[in-house]
Amino acid sequence: KGYEIKNFRSKSWDEFALPNAPEMNIVVTVCDNAANEVCPVWPGNPGKFHWSIPDPAVAEGTEDEKMQAFQKAYELLETHINNLVAREIRQLDEE
Repeated sequence: KGYEIKNFRSKSWDEFALPNAPEMNIVVTVCDNAANEVCPVWPGNPGKFHWSIPDPAVAEGTEDEKMQAFQKAYELLETHINNLVAREIRQLDEE
């Protein structure tokens, strides 16, 4: 999709409980495995969302089918992000 991703990585929530960790306004989990886990208490009480996105890295099948799984995950994320941004903008307009 043209995004530079070499410095991206999954992070443990433990990183955000450390001193000097950034304060979160919104926390989004996307792993289907995380849906049944107990969410940690985030400093600052941010908004919390869980978006059920199947992990494309575990997709099976042909290379084309695996690529389609990544495309589907991208489309789901894009839709959720656009909806979240639109919601946040509407809330700001209402203030």
